[in-house]
Amino acid sequence: MKIEFAPLSVPLQRRLQTASVVQWVFSFLALAQCCVAAFIALLFTRFWLLCVLYAVWWFKDRDKPSNGGRRIHAIRNSVVWRYMRDYFPLTLVKTAELDPRQNYLMGFHPHGVLATGAFLNFCTEASGFSTLFPGITPHLMMLSMWFHIPFFREYLMSGGLVPSDKESASYVLKNPEGGNVLAIIIGGAQEALEARPGSFTLLLKNRKGFVRLAIEHGTPLVPVFSFGENDLFNQVRNPQGSWLRKLQLRLQKIMGVSLPLFHARGIFQYSFGLVPYRRPIYTVVGKPIPVQRKHKPSEEEVDRVHEIYLKELNKLFEEHKARYNIPEDRHLEFI
Repeated sequence: MKIEFAPLSVPLQRRLQTASVVQWVFSFLALAQCCVAAFIALLFTRFWLLCVLYAVWWFKDRDKPSNGGRRIHAIRNSVVWRYMRDYFPLTLVKTAELDPRQNYLMGFHPHGVLATGAFLNFCTEASGFSTLFPGITPHLMMLSMWFHIPFFREYLMSGGLVPSDKESASYVLKNPEGGNVLAIIIGGAQEALEARPGSFTLLLKNRKGFVRLAIEHGTPLVPVFSFGENDLFNQVRNPQGSWLRKLQLRLQKIMGVSLPLFHARGIFQYSFGLVPYRRPIYTVVGKPIPVQRKHKPSEEEVDRVHEIYLKELNKLFEEHKARYNIPEDRHLEFI
């Protein structure tokens, strides 16, 4: 295989953009493991007492992730994320106003390999979320297991991430003053196995828990589609029913996270590696879908709202796909 190296004349601005993406990929793939290793290693040094004190504080603070977390605006507004935004580049597109006196539940699609669009739009201010939607605070849900890792949990909370459990969701959505957005990547980790350029397959047909949650809180649903999300990486072929897909699904059930075999470009060359391609992402936020509050909705009521959501998401995709160079004959596929 011929390797295409990056030219030495690459401007500093682009090098900084690449560096920002590399640190993010590292934090996504390896930072949690490094935090565990650092915590254990420090126990066998003269700094062991700091680890003990942290463990005591961690125990007392254990409910904080489920109670809205602890965001740090300096981290959300870091220049690092603006460099990362410009690498692709990424753009957040608003199609309707959101009332800051109301809480909302946003369904984000598709997951992509590393959920790049969801992270940049909801965990940082790089795309200008607070400017486009003033008075509204976004919270992105993430697998609860990651909030049990020392040090790493603080990093997650600093961006506005909350655990993906009902307690955390209810805390965000029941705010009587409104102004909260709970963003959920509906397809979850399993949908990452469908992420490849040109794919519009969404794991959504039987995902209805978010609808029930919205009805129980009387929270409007807002469909969000991120054009270009699946174009950032290539993935080893793993069709439904193949031995690789069966293995990935089994590991996903055991570990809680999927393991897509993805690849793209490298840091100093463009031929192979785990750095995403420079391809634009356009995250389009649809209009709110009103939901009538009911403490214990029936299956029929959940199905009805779920069907409305599917139609609105499909409508959002069809209305905007031509603008982002999606062929006319390509449509969403719900599985």
